Amino acid sequence: MSEQRMRRTDEAGQLRTPTPALNRTPEENDTIDLAELMYRLISGWKLIVCLALVFALAVGVYTVYFVTPMYEATATIYVLNRSDSAINMSDLQIGTALTSDYIKVFKMWEVHEEVISNLGLPYTYSQMKGSLSVTNESNTRMLDITFKSPSAEEAAAVANEYAKVASQYIANTMATDKPNIMSVALVPANPVSPNKTKNVLLGFLLGLVLACGIITVQMLLDDKYKTAEDIRRYAGLPTLAMVPVENYAEEQSRRSGKRTGGDDE
Repeated sequence: MSEQRMRRTDEAGQLRTPTPALNRTPEENDTIDLAELMYRLISGWKLIVCLALVFALAVGVYTVYFVTPMYEATATIYVLNRSDSAINMSDLQIGTALTSDYIKVFKMWEVHEEVISNLGLPYTYSQMKGSLSVTNESNTRMLDITFKSPSAEEAAAVANEYAKVASQYIANTMATDKPNIMSVALVPANPVSPNKTKNVLLGFLLGLVLACGIITVQMLLDDKYKTAEDIRRYAGLPTLAMVPVENYAEEQSRRSGKRTGGDDE
């Protein structure tokens, strides 16, 4: 008799026995209802938008007022001497090989020391090396000397000084012609970092993800049965009847209104 009560017929008319929640596997109990999750995310759009805007604003304020802007300036030197009257394949190969040697020169402490001494900079060799980058574009014999500094004027002055000092050092120590300075560094007008737009967007996305995570965790931790469908799904029990719950305050107000009306009559 008890088994017959526990059985229910599905839409196809076949008998099936509901699976109690205690007998379900952990995978079944921990399954996320995507439809319910989407409904909760839509319902919590105010929290999502507010948290995203708060994070975007906080990151924007931090970027503007607490992050030091950095400037970059670049000077360029040319490996091949302009005194060459004819250029053949051998000259091109030698010039290409020399660019690798010249890049190594910029890592020597003598070059850093002379630049620091000439400009009176308060930096160490390690700091200078960390702010300096020397690159050689593919298939060229030009070296780009880039220096990064919180001061735009300092960035340009140091890049130009490195080009002069390194060119003279190469001519004195490598028994070769002095490289030509192709382009001098100009004072940059805009900083290269931080990227305010990028940081604000990242802050907005971070707030968005955090808000969605909060709503998802709240849904996973909420084990209350709110509808008959929840009882059927998680407990595996049929719903025999539903009793409507009236608001106690509204019921008392309605009864009081009736009594007042009766007294007036």
